[in-house]
Amino acid sequence: MAKYPRWTALAVGITLAAMLATGATRVEAQGGGHSEFYGFVMTDAGYNSRAIDPLWFDVQRPTKLAASDADLADLGRDGSTFFSVRQTRFGVKSFFPTSAGELKTTFEFEMFGVGADAGQTTIRLRHAYGELGKWGAGQTWSPFMDIDVFPNTVEYWGPPGMAFFRNVQFRYMPIQGDTRATIALERPGASGDQGVVDDFIAPGTITARFPLPDLSAEYRKAISRGYVEVAGIVRDISWEDQVKTPVDLSGSVMGWGISLSSNLKMGEANILRLQGVYGAGIENYMNDAPVDVAPKINPGSATKPIEGEALPVSGVVAFLDHTWNAKMSSSIGYSQVLIDNSTGQAANAFHLGQYALANLMFYPVEHLMAGVEGGWIRRENNADGYELDDYHVQVSAKYNFSFTTPGK
Repeated sequence: MAKYPRWTALAVGITLAAMLATGATRVEAQGGGHSEFYGFVMTDAGYNSRAIDPLWFDVQRPTKLAASDADLADLGRDGSTFFSVRQTRFGVKSFFPTSAGELKTTFEFEMFGVGADAGQTTIRLRHAYGELGKWGAGQTWSPFMDIDVFPNTVEYWGPPGMAFFRNVQFRYMPIQGDTRATIALERPGASGDQGVVDDFIAPGTITARFPLPDLSAEYRKAISRGYVEVAGIVRDISWEDQVKTPVDLSGSVMGWGISLSSNLKMGEANILRLQGVYGAGIENYMNDAPVDVAPKINPGSATKPIEGEALPVSGVVAFLDHTWNAKMSSSIGYSQVLIDNSTGQAANAFHLGQYALANLMFYPVEHLMAGVEGGWIRRENNADGYELDDYHVQVSAKYNFSFTTPGK
């Protein structure tokens, strides 16, 4: 079946939004419910001192820096200028009274393509989520992440050491409010690296299997200066060898992780955003990390010379958001993600990513933000000693909009 043009997808999105608006107005005319439409138009321009993966030209991801001089030569050694409107976003939230409490829904998309659309300006779903009382279902923030750790910056991707993942889930929220607790069953999935045994494993002979959903939970305690949050996750990752030989490459690992995060008010003008994450096999829940599972050489076994290992990963985030006055603010901070590589990974496999930036943001009139930001990222490899730095500068303009249907 032929693919629809991208403008058709945009037209469908606009039509859906219009239908939601019409439906919301009709409901409120009958005495219940309202909808909030919101979003922003955002334009970014910047310069990278080093060539970065062209599919990720407008974000700072250490994993997308060159892994060798040969890769760097392919990408081009000199820096480049970029322009983008891919952060532009649109969303609708609706609130309807029911006999069981208020039904809340969120539908939100942006224009930043990933996956098969990496590098494209195209519609990307962010949230498709509904909540009634203590229950929720749909795609939204994983309980394992803490979106409030994200600093007030204009660089889109954000700190690599942060747990950051929107996932399809069913959740239960026994405690709601400033102090809260959540437990969820999430869509499973994982990525793997065949490393130095890549030539030994024929394409298509290994099939991933996820017999159980990921289980995640969070607890946030409100305190006088902000909050402290602890979160955890457990995952079952399995794979099957489809070729029946004396050598069996099937296996499974348990992925797990724990996160501790906080926002702390430091006086009236400062917010300190902190997070520490540690675990194994949870890389796809991190903001910028490579694979969840990699091969481990097992020379003492004839039937299982290669085993899979859930890669240990740690991440840290430390940012300070400062408000100078009603018209100016700044953010400054550092983040890193560290992988404990397996014995079967290549020497140029990703090992350490670092990220730092500072900015100055201006709010000249209501609904308008303009900012300038400078940053640095570094990639370090597993065992060959290769490392690469990229410095970038970015200017951005953001125009916010929002309105609520009558009757709120």
